Amino acid sequence: MTFDLTRRLCAEALGTFFLVMAVVGSGIMAAKLAGGNEALALLCNMVSVGAVLFVIITIFISISGAHFNPAVSLAMLLRGALPAGEALPYMFMQILGGCLGAIVAHLMFGLEPVQLAQTARTGAGQWLGEFIATFGLVATIIGCVRFNLAAIPSAVGLYISSAYWFTSSTSFANPAVTIGRAITDTYSGIAPAHVPAFLIAQLVGAAAAVVILGWLLKPGSDAQEN
Repeated sequence: MTFDLTRRLCAEALGTFFLVMAVVGSGIMAAKLAGGNEALALLCNMVSVGAVLFVIITIFISISGAHFNPAVSLAMLLRGALPAGEALPYMFMQILGGCLGAIVAHLMFGLEPVQLAQTARTGAGQWLGEFIATFGLVATIIGCVRFNLAAIPSAVGLYISSAYWFTSSTSFANPAVTIGRAITDTYSGIAPAHVPAFLIAQLVGAAAAVVILGWLLKPGSDAQEN
């Protein structure tokens, strides 16, 4: 079944809305309930985000492809799976949905709708963490598209849940999520001045995954030539 562009864009906005709302809302709840235990707060945040990724991808993958992430849309554009004329609208709606998700999370918890984050997240280690996180996410998606399409919801949810813990940045891996987190001065926030470097690392990581996985998954000719 093919859905028109308007429905696909709405699906992208709605899915990213729930993703960022889960990131911000569970971060607020975790900070309230964890009693200052940072490991417990991160664990609570991770569980919520991993779970919502599984659900929203399952719901929307047959409508829009369930990107919910400009880095993923860039990867699909580079692979020829997303028309050039649709890539920017996809990215715009993802960012819009993400910002609305942060705002609604604030409203649910009685906070100011829009805030400027104060949390510093910068430095070469965190930029490398974002490169790795996004590279791995895009590689996960490309591999599942190639070998097991039905595994995408669980694989993406599991990868991001794991990357929360093994990356120095706690795995934003998503420009729309990063921008949404810049307007929340809560547990999951990132200072706006530190956003551009994260975005660059994420987009470079996505492009690198397209190049490397494109080569890796292409049938080789060495054995035939030998």
